[in-house]
Amino acid sequence: MSFSRTLNRPMALIARFRRDSNGNIAVIFAMALLPILIAIGCATDYSMAMRIKIKLQSAADAASIASIAVNSAGYLAAMSMTSDGPVSAGATEADNIFNGNAATGTGFTLVSKKSTVTKTGATLSSQVPFTANVPTTFLSVIGYKTLTVSGSSSSSTTLPLYLDFYLTLDVSGSMGLPSTDKEAQRMQAISPDNYRQYPTGCTLACHFSPQNSACTDSGTQGYPTNNYCLGYAISRVSQSGYKALLTTNRSNPMGVQLPSSVVSGLPDSLYSKLSTVANCPTDGTDACIQLRLDAVGYAVNQLFVTANNTRKITNQFRIGLYPFIRYLYSYFPLTSSINGSTTDPSSINYAAANLASLLDTNTNANLGSGGTHIDTALSSINSLIVSVGDGTATNNTLPYVFLVTDGAQDPQVKGVPNGSWSGSNHATVIDPATSCTPLKKRGIIISVLYIPYQKINPVNASFAGDEDDYANNNIPNIPTSLQNCASPGFFYTANTPADITAALNTMFNHAVAEAHLTR
Repeated sequence: MSFSRTLNRPMALIARFRRDSNGNIAVIFAMALLPILIAIGCATDYSMAMRIKIKLQSAADAASIASIAVNSAGYLAAMSMTSDGPVSAGATEADNIFNGNAATGTGFTLVSKKSTVTKTGATLSSQVPFTANVPTTFLSVIGYKTLTVSGSSSSSTTLPLYLDFYLTLDVSGSMGLPSTDKEAQRMQAISPDNYRQYPTGCTLACHFSPQNSACTDSGTQGYPTNNYCLGYAISRVSQSGYKALLTTNRSNPMGVQLPSSVVSGLPDSLYSKLSTVANCPTDGTDACIQLRLDAVGYAVNQLFVTANNTRKITNQFRIGLYPFIRYLYSYFPLTSSINGSTTDPSSINYAAANLASLLDTNTNANLGSGGTHIDTALSSINSLIVSVGDGTATNNTLPYVFLVTDGAQDPQVKGVPNGSWSGSNHATVIDPATSCTPLKKRGIIISVLYIPYQKINPVNASFAGDEDDYANNNIPNIPTSLQNCASPGFFYTANTPADITAALNTMFNHAVAEAHLTR
């Protein structure tokens, strides 16, 4: 074997080794192993940090929502505030809720957490930020001992508003009419009032009492009453009992009469003989005849029920009763105590139930007597409402005026008691520009419930300067005048007792909803 062949063999092996790439995989894997392990470690540590962040974020979300929930400490504290600003009770509650939820987890150190709850007008907002350190395992090899995670949760709610409702209630003569046609027929069949002028039954102002020039034995009554108008008194007693008192006497226009012993002592003698009621919440019962104001009083009490069921916070709503004839009277001023009994004379519920007792009896100097002075009533309400707030605090209430009327403005007056008549008795309508616009310009919403004025039939054109025709001819003008008085969308009409109840509840709910939309 030659020397050259011997030398070439090792060289060929070296060249073959150099050309063989099969061993590179092991080398490359060895070189890549460290960064692969680092990447896997990073993913593991990062995944752990994200799981902890999700846990803490969930705790923050729960804290921000619960800290401003209805009846939470923050919510109640905010409702008692009279100005904007931080709500410390809410922030404390948010921190406590966050800490309680976060404590169920491990593997982190909380670095910072400072909850805030703030009241701004009718908005209550909560902020719950957090920062935490999560220790690492694999990343510590390359010098990263911890990962920092942070987050924040924000929630807000609209606070209920404090609202005042001024119920401006027409208690003039026409509101003393029976509440339905059937109730009117029951009244007309037995009431002697003004029978000579109206043989089909008295249709207007059949409630004047005690003795009154409108109801005289010698000139107007269907049977002797000692010059008393009996319409209201009859409406408060048992109907079957009253009919049983009447005996036949064909010399009287109605062909009947009361016993002389009853006549001489009216109206007390009537009340002493028969079962009586203070008010008549239901039509068609033997116990009484329901008048329009009875129906209104019942509806007002149902409004109280709605308000109590609607309120989100104590003292959220205040309601007052302000009846009017010639003057407006603070019969029951604003109160938040609207959950009383209709049998408790100290409660607004009792006052509402007995609205019919305020009918123009010509004896109440607070109300005056005679016509229907809606313009004066609205002017007086405007003076009563000293300030107009936005409803965001107890000292910043938002006022609403609920006007309940048949809309017939009558400028006549009568002296109290039993004075003379003065002024025109020809019905007209209010001027919204002078009666209603001043309130609306102040930001006061006027909600009107129109209880349609009933047409007088038959007409007695010779009676009182033909006031009947003037009243009838005025009826078509009433709805437009009241619509123009009401704030946009706040005009309602109701005929029956059920309609009146439904309308007042709708008016209340509309007011509450409108307040939240516009504030």
